[in-house]
Amino acid sequence: MVTLQKLNPLDDTALEELGFTWHTDEDGSKYVSDELVEVLPQEAEAFYTAANEIYDMYVEAAEFVIANDLFFELGIPFNLIESIKKSWENDVHWHIYGRFDFAGGLNGEQIKLIEFNADTPTGLFETALLQWALLKHNGMDDEEQFNNVYDAIVENFKRLVTLFDDTELFEEHYDGWKILFSSIDGNDEEEATTRLLQQMATDAGFTTGFEYLQNVHFDEDGIYDAHENAYEYWFKLYPWEDIAHDEPELATTLTNIIKNQKAIILNPAYTLLFQSKGMMKILSDLFPESPYLLKTSFEPLEGIKQVEKTVFGREGANTKIIDADGTVCESTEGPYDNYKKIYQEYVEFSKDIHANKYQAGVFFAYEACGMSFRKGSEIMDNMSKFVGHVLVK
Repeated sequence: MVTLQKLNPLDDTALEELGFTWHTDEDGSKYVSDELVEVLPQEAEAFYTAANEIYDMYVEAAEFVIANDLFFELGIPFNLIESIKKSWENDVHWHIYGRFDFAGGLNGEQIKLIEFNADTPTGLFETALLQWALLKHNGMDDEEQFNNVYDAIVENFKRLVTLFDDTELFEEHYDGWKILFSSIDGNDEEEATTRLLQQMATDAGFTTGFEYLQNVHFDEDGIYDAHENAYEYWFKLYPWEDIAHDEPELATTLTNIIKNQKAIILNPAYTLLFQSKGMMKILSDLFPESPYLLKTSFEPLEGIKQVEKTVFGREGANTKIIDADGTVCESTEGPYDNYKKIYQEYVEFSKDIHANKYQAGVFFAYEACGMSFRKGSEIMDNMSKFVGHVLVK
């Protein structure tokens, strides 16, 4: 059973002063819960260990996919395969951050991987900043969280320069390289997230700029803002698979930019391998004894309750929960139905006394660095709620 602490919520004005404008869902309900999940220190340590071990598995699995040319099995668009290979070959294409979604982990429940949001994960602003603001607002300044997300991502930006070396060497090796940050105009959540990441990079010591995606200029020689200033790095809060399908000419240009070493793109193209839920089938095959992995297949599983998902999809869209007899007991609509499907063994989410279900999200930036929760029903969709946490003894 999930144990909760009641909070005095931040009002809309206070949230907007923080830059958090997406506080109210389409049905008028509040997106941010007025409760905190209680987490024991040993449970937080277990989430930390799980995320670190699973990331290492993903690295090994990606190497396996590339070596065995399994891109089609993962639903990878053909026009990004070269970008993926080129970005994988060179360590300068550094993975800045991602988010693992887990079931379990509380009250003795085994942690189970649901999926890895490796390319453009949501919930960063809420996890890195809003959780602390909720504690402060409720006079809980001395309470602790498993939440070092902000500082961890700052340090990981430094690793763009130092790679595996000590990040204290950043200033010694930094040569004025600039990072351009981009999101789509008109999406407050994505813009706030992108600008937060820009601030993190600025804090790391980079020169940074922001440009809406539609105003960025690309050619074979590099990436430029609207004033034709060139940038050595480009961070885009725009999914790689959407670039492949909706902007094929841009996909080709970016491949050439990567191949000719004219700019480095963040998150790298290889994170699309991690993003594909098809990787969980590869993980299931490579690490059948792992306690963190659910049985996963490209074909329906026989005789067990399971979840059908698309290899690329967001906010729980195009998901089905299927009973052992083949009956669909829950499903969602969405725009991703043309993607390849996977079938993942069903596992229960942790529940509170009202039967609300909780999915843990653990951010990863070189190592696991913080967590928060989503509250919802069987399928976590775009109406699920953000829930912070507090460590209790």
